[in-house]
Amino acid sequence: MSLSVVVSGVLTGHASADPAPQAANDGSHIDHVVPIDARHSTVYVYSAAMNRVIAMRVMHAADTSAPQPTLYLLNGAEDGIADNGVETSWETKTDVDAFLSDQNVNVVTILDGRYTYYTDWAADDPRLGRNRWTTFLTQELPPLLDAQLNASGRNAIAGVSMSAGAALSLAEDAPGLYSSVGSFSGCAETSTDPGRRYAQAVVLSGGGNPWNMWGVDGSPGWVENDPSTPANLEKLRGVNLYITAGDAGDAAAGRTNAAGGMLESVVSTCTHELQTRTEQLGIPATYSYTPGGQHAWPYWQDALHEAWPSFDKSLRG
Repeated sequence: MSLSVVVSGVLTGHASADPAPQAANDGSHIDHVVPIDARHSTVYVYSAAMNRVIAMRVMHAADTSAPQPTLYLLNGAEDGIADNGVETSWETKTDVDAFLSDQNVNVVTILDGRYTYYTDWAADDPRLGRNRWTTFLTQELPPLLDAQLNASGRNAIAGVSMSAGAALSLAEDAPGLYSSVGSFSGCAETSTDPGRRYAQAVVLSGGGNPWNMWGVDGSPGWVENDPSTPANLEKLRGVNLYITAGDAGDAAAGRTNAAGGMLESVVSTCTHELQTRTEQLGIPATYSYTPGGQHAWPYWQDALHEAWPSFDKSLRG
């Protein structure tokens, strides 16, 4: 994410044979699957709520002899597949494939949803279209992939930057769906400053109108969709929460740039405020602050490594 944003048969373990397409009663269905290799594919799912097909990368669990849990990964505002076809994602920017290659977990990375906050928008947007991401990620997609992957039904979700707060919101909107949430370098407070202005700047940077997301500035939707309000945080009680941000200091040489540091200074303020709120409510959460940590993929890769042991434990029940 640039500085301007904050200022303003793979699925069955064999590439040669795909399982039968799955469909839901609402019309959502797996549109088609493009195999990559024996464990990876790009899966295209039709969302009835958005009336379009959503792309995602899938890595099947190491052991497919029994149902396994699923880890959903969300990208940042400028990530996914750009208009020019270039992909920037967990797969292209981190070692997630190698790191989880021997783990019994399905990994699903959403490649769509740029600048949308992965939420249900109040109105269609001329530039960003129809967005019903909460509906898609909590109601439409999980049962389709559970059937397609022969998954266990236990899930975790992690997001970075724009999607860090979205990961918290999605877990709040669907209690019991995600046993763990990773929120890496996010600004959860979206109804008060600086998080409110941060969210509006993100949408604007993608050419969208932020008033189409949750209504005009000050509308009830901004509070209702703020994952950091006491009412919403209560919905995370019992969920394994792993929340990270960078703190002030000298960055590791060669891993980032000045813009990443300035962005993370805003994120750090938001994250400390979120920690204060969860502590006041008595909601357990693990917070990890990296001295000199930046708004950049190497640090989010580290965050996933740190969070994984607790994720894995929660996914096993």
